Amino acid sequence: MRVKDLSERDRPRERLMASGAAALADRELLAVLLGSGFRGASALDLASQVIEHCGDLDGLGRSDPHRLLALHGIGPAKAARVTAAFHLARRAGACPERTRITSTSDLAYACEPLLRGCTHERLVLVVCDTGGRVLKRAVLTEGGSDQTVMPVREVITEVLTAGGAMFGLAHNHPGGSLEPSSADLEATARLIEAAETVGLRFLDHLIITDGAWRRIPT
Repeated sequence: MRVKDLSERDRPRERLMASGAAALADRELLAVLLGSGFRGASALDLASQVIEHCGDLDGLGRSDPHRLLALHGIGPAKAARVTAAFHLARRAGACPERTRITSTSDLAYACEPLLRGCTHERLVLVVCDTGGRVLKRAVLTEGGSDQTVMPVREVITEVLTAGGAMFGLAHNHPGGSLEPSSADLEATARLIEAAETVGLRFLDHLIITDGAWRRIPT
């Protein structure tokens, strides 16, 4: 049955508007996001297929858009829309209350949500004021499956533009290793030197995986 053939009170979009998103099942929420199905399958049918294809919602949230394209009825627009929605939700959920960085573990806690589940190496910057209060936290770069670039000049510019006095960084190793590479060690040394040049305090540079973190030695 097509969604438009359902009674208005049973259509996901109408139910969401009338009762709120919490009233909808997972496949109904995804059907609203997909917008339409394909010949012979409604948006609800397609939503069920997508969730089954990815295993569960967690799998869907971690899926590359190209994986979704393998499903009949999912084109680039739908794949991009679903991927973008999950990433927005992850970033929104990762936004902490204005917090204070007083230790390396605080820095790891602030960075970890933006690195969890990433299949590509990503660099996260945290900027703090003189009291350690977080002024800015952002994904600075995202590279390939095994490396990303350390843009030292951009890091310093971002910190100064945000009015920061200190900063820390973290990146992930999608393969799960916590061992710093020679490039990680070199980049950290360059960051320390650049920070000292402009009077900023460098906190730490961390490697974070889904289950652990490690401070890169200085």
